Amino acid sequence: MSEKHQNPPEIDMSKPSIARVYSYFLGGKDHFRVDREMANHAEGAVAGVTDLVMGNRAFVQRAVGCMAEQGIRQFLDIGSGLPTDRNVHQIAHRTAPEARVVYVDNDPMVLAHARAFLADHGTTAAINEDLTTPRKILDAEGTRQLLDLNRPVGLVLGGVLHHLHDSEEPQRLTRELCDALVPGSHIAVSHFCRPDPEEHPADAERAERLERAFLEKLGTGRWRGHDEVLGAFCGWEMLPPGLVPLDEWRPSPVGSTGPGSYRMPTRNRRLIIGGVARKS
Repeated sequence: MSEKHQNPPEIDMSKPSIARVYSYFLGGKDHFRVDREMANHAEGAVAGVTDLVMGNRAFVQRAVGCMAEQGIRQFLDIGSGLPTDRNVHQIAHRTAPEARVVYVDNDPMVLAHARAFLADHGTTAAINEDLTTPRKILDAEGTRQLLDLNRPVGLVLGGVLHHLHDSEEPQRLTRELCDALVPGSHIAVSHFCRPDPEEHPADAERAERLERAFLEKLGTGRWRGHDEVLGAFCGWEMLPPGLVPLDEWRPSPVGSTGPGSYRMPTRNRRLIIGGVARKS
């Protein structure tokens, strides 16, 4: 049986799932009471967590659109989450209908929904792997069948690295992925940010409260400083405007309703940052 058609492991409804919690924040239906409790706990700690999740999705949409316009025709979306509207392949196909996308996640509900959603879609695949094992992602049957790693790849790490603990060495993991990609490849990263407490004390305190709430209920969630997040780009050339709050990364024109057009309220804009870089 190929990876594409393997049955995912049984879904655990006794503890919250990152993907299901995000689905709740995005107004989706794929969540359980334990996920809603986690989301409400975070919202109780700092109002406006939905801002971060929706801002992240909009950034990923703009970043993928940018990469497609730069000529990227194959994408590796790690920690893809539950399918929503305007997914990575849908954004890429607006520019290049032939673009190929491999979605990677270790959540059984994500895999079940993704495989149903992507059935008979010859330019996409969903594989069951984990960011903590980059080599397995790169060597997976679905990756090898759909992507040519001798050609540039758009690596998408949207809102996933902040769910790795420091002990899991997120910068080492991204380096292993980046080293496997050829020049011309791009990487898009978005990450919870802990602002400098001297420059933005109120935002830094909000980041600390949110991190504590995520760790208490979800067990993951790290708000890292700007320079820590910058390390995830492996020294590649940053595309303008660099690593910035998500709403400042190539925002859609005011009044736009297309992919990536969501604008975050001012209150939490400093708490999540992102950027895109190119390998020379």
